[in-house]
Amino acid sequence: MSARDQIEALKGRMGQSIIGQEAVIDRLLIGLLANGNLLVEGLPGLAKTRAIKALAKNLEADFSRIQFTPDLLPADVTGTEVYHQGAEGAEFRFEAGPIFANIVLADEINRAPAKVQSALLEAMEERQVTVAGKTHKMPPLFMVMATQNPVEQEGTYALPEAQMDRFLMHVLITYPPIEDEVEVIRLVRGEEQAAVAAASGTDAKAKAPAPAVIPQQAVFEARQEIAALHVSDAIDQYCAALVYATRTPEAYSEDLARWIEVGGSPRASLALDKCSRAHAWMAGRDYVDPQDVQAVAPDVFRHRLALSFEAQGEGISPDAVTAEILKLVALG
Repeated sequence: MSARDQIEALKGRMGQSIIGQEAVIDRLLIGLLANGNLLVEGLPGLAKTRAIKALAKNLEADFSRIQFTPDLLPADVTGTEVYHQGAEGAEFRFEAGPIFANIVLADEINRAPAKVQSALLEAMEERQVTVAGKTHKMPPLFMVMATQNPVEQEGTYALPEAQMDRFLMHVLITYPPIEDEVEVIRLVRGEEQAAVAAASGTDAKAKAPAPAVIPQQAVFEARQEIAALHVSDAIDQYCAALVYATRTPEAYSEDLARWIEVGGSPRASLALDKCSRAHAWMAGRDYVDPQDVQAVAPDVFRHRLALSFEAQGEGISPDAVTAEILKLVALG
């Protein structure tokens, strides 16, 4: 199977256990193919954790979950030096923390204080962790997916802008339509029935071999193909112009000037390029189209635009600001 066939198979398997969230599945795969980290936000019960676990379950990857809490320590994330007394003498050995996995779920990241949140920064940006003066490399396939709950702000610690900017995309999960929710009920009921049958030894399907997971090599091959995609000069100019519009909103409209306090950094331009190339590759094309850039722009800008108090008072969302920017900035 080609890399695209295997990624499509991975997408199909995830879709079997995640109903009504096709856009979220696409964004998780784009993050994986673009070699970036994702911030996933949604109300409780909207399958944030389930979606991430479905990705890890169907991919040849080590999965680790870190439940962030106010009493968590940085060493609980990165690992620490542990004193060992043996027959040949005593020594300190590094005991790796849960961050050392291929896919890391940082659950409710905004429940931990800043010191613990910052423990993720070096791993996310540099793909390494330094403990007691020694550097420990992350595996070649490494991805952090952090979730946060937009409600229940009491006892939480808002992520600072510098850390938010390090996430490739900010993915929102919303309520599914009623017909999809009916399918969710039936899916979970079927899983419960299968679990009960498997526990009692009466489920024939439980004895059947599970399908082979998608190998990591498929992801690396897909990344090579994505890196070779054709990107025209006009697309590069379009990506830069979109980000520049967030910094000079007064040049485009009075509303944008009132709404935007701080625009996107060069990381936003890089993220637009990476995500649009992955989006084009998943669509089966060997070139990037303006629609690819427009499709990923809301996820790239959502956490990078600092809105004014006036915009927040009017109920203007980052997505609404992004839509206005896409309407005003011309291609080429």
